[in-house]
Amino acid sequence: MEFDYVIVGAGTAGCVLAHRLSADPATRVLLLEAGGPDRAFNIQMPAGSKALLGKPNPFNWFDFTEPQAHLGGRRMYWPAGRGWGGTSSINGMAYVRGHPLDYDGWAAAGLPDWSYDRILPYFLKAEANVRGASRFHGGDGPLRISDTPGWSALSQAFVEAGMQAGHPLSRDFNGEEPEGFGALQMTLHKGRRVSAASAYLHPALGRPNLKVISHARVTRVRVEQGRASAVEWLRAGQREVARAAREIVLCAGVARTPQVLMLSGIGDARHLREHGVEVLCDSPEVGRNLQDHVAVQVKWTCPLPVTLYRDLRWYRTLWAGLRYLATRSGPAAGMGVEANGFVHSRPGLSHPDLQIALMNALMEGEGIDGLRIERHGFTLSVWNLRPESRGTITLRSPDPLAAPVIQPEYMSAPADAEVLRAAVGIVREVVAQPAFDSFRGEEVSPGPEVTGTEGIADFVNATAGGLFHPVGSARMGSDARSVVDPALRVRGVAGLRIADASIMPRIVSGNTAAAVFMIAEKAADLIARDKFQPRVITSRGVIA
Repeated sequence: MEFDYVIVGAGTAGCVLAHRLSADPATRVLLLEAGGPDRAFNIQMPAGSKALLGKPNPFNWFDFTEPQAHLGGRRMYWPAGRGWGGTSSINGMAYVRGHPLDYDGWAAAGLPDWSYDRILPYFLKAEANVRGASRFHGGDGPLRISDTPGWSALSQAFVEAGMQAGHPLSRDFNGEEPEGFGALQMTLHKGRRVSAASAYLHPALGRPNLKVISHARVTRVRVEQGRASAVEWLRAGQREVARAAREIVLCAGVARTPQVLMLSGIGDARHLREHGVEVLCDSPEVGRNLQDHVAVQVKWTCPLPVTLYRDLRWYRTLWAGLRYLATRSGPAAGMGVEANGFVHSRPGLSHPDLQIALMNALMEGEGIDGLRIERHGFTLSVWNLRPESRGTITLRSPDPLAAPVIQPEYMSAPADAEVLRAAVGIVREVVAQPAFDSFRGEEVSPGPEVTGTEGIADFVNATAGGLFHPVGSARMGSDARSVVDPALRVRGVAGLRIADASIMPRIVSGNTAAAVFMIAEKAADLIARDKFQPRVITSRGVIA
């Protein structure tokens, strides 16, 4: 098989690129995906995310980190989407771009084409925002963006309490007011999840120049005479291969994009030799610079029956399901998270370094399998938006079917613990405001007896965890050590690009899904800019 472009991974970025590149009928595109089509009902129903994130299933890689030395030696659950749409098919659907100063920070670090002003058009290009086209929003893109489908009394109290505590009101986190408390926008439309697959891939499936192969476990990229020429994969136990006349684009995600690079001989030479992999390009930063948001959860009971606990009685659950099937509305059309706050942990910061999410339920128990809702209450999850800790993705073995070693090194930078200790106090201050008087019951976690620096530090150490926003393992930069250049081309190997969250040089100050849509839209333009260059490799060999 020979195509112009071979895309590895039908996740968020891969679906965007498959749609954009195949729009030219003269361009042949192959999209490879380790999982399968997004046909499960739990993908389409927003409340189905709980099942897709909470237990092993075909749409989730369900990875775990190595033991975290700075968090009590705990191994952390690391979900990642597997199948059409990738993580956009299983996530919480929050649509938050991050702060404009995040991207201006990228520009100041040597990436001027990634400043906020220059990437904003790609956010707009993707969006079909319910609020209509404006300076900050797109009106006719593939990705439907809606306001949160519900607005509970608790959400209202949360926003009012934030203002009572001295924080501003934000009417649009993705517009002129990226700071303060307000309602989320979400990748939802008429009660259904809007994933990269439903927004971008499905509309393109009828194109004869686009081929999608599911259940394909990519084993390596072939490199010939310094150029990426083909992709190999396993399907049903058989080895298959396709050549790329123009480019190969890796969109396999933060864990598996560097794994594919290393299996292909692109990575730290010493590490590759340890696993018996022939070194084709010594690129020591492959798999490094790994970042993730780390959160703690502060929890209260609620004396009023206004939380999601009321919907867990069997008859209400049945009613919610029937209502959703009939009208695409009700509790099953949302996630129980409607409002967020973006605040500063201390004075003097250029922009907020904490994000607070109100969960309309008291989540109790430990571990992904132990979480339960047994009484009325609410949870405020707060996370450090700009962590200093850096981790790695490395090979566990040369077996391409083995999961990589995920070592995020959470809280290895002392400053990260300081931020989360401050976060607990800020959350307590918000909930202490008059707006919460009717809803505030007993503080369950950490508990009113937990005070002082040492007590809060112990609480953070025992309960903090990653927030499923990993980025950075194939860093973009203008320096020679970066894995990809500002045009997302892999340094040292021609014909190979990366377009997913792994290219972020620094994590954005918010949920990461929106930024990945932007990266993929920009990548499509970068690739189109170069499409008229001569084809260098075909099935017949090298063309001078």
